Amino acid sequence: MAYDEELADRIRSLVAGEDGVTERKMFGGLAFLLNGNMAVAASGQGGILVRVDPEESARLVETTPAEEMVMRGRSMAGWLRVEPAEDELPQWVERGVSYARSL
Repeated sequence: MAYDEELADRIRSLVAGEDGVTERKMFGGLAFLLNGNMAVAASGQGGILVRVDPEESARLVETTPAEEMVMRGRSMAGWLRVEPAEDELPQWVERGVSYARSL
């Protein structure tokens, strides 16, 4: 499954004001990187991948519809898979951008 181009466009518009943003095909989707660090991606499996502080992963999984990304059978703390409602997308993108900015 290819990533959702409309979703990628929405993410693109949300990160447009950030310095150092680049796009790269990763994880079967289109990732948005800030100064070389992935912040968020339109996933090829649907929804988005968001990079967050690994210490916040468990709390976000418990309190939101996010799930930890699983790669090669292993859960990846700090990498969340989310199917956000349209009005929730900006806050998820900001979470990813904020964390990428801190790296």
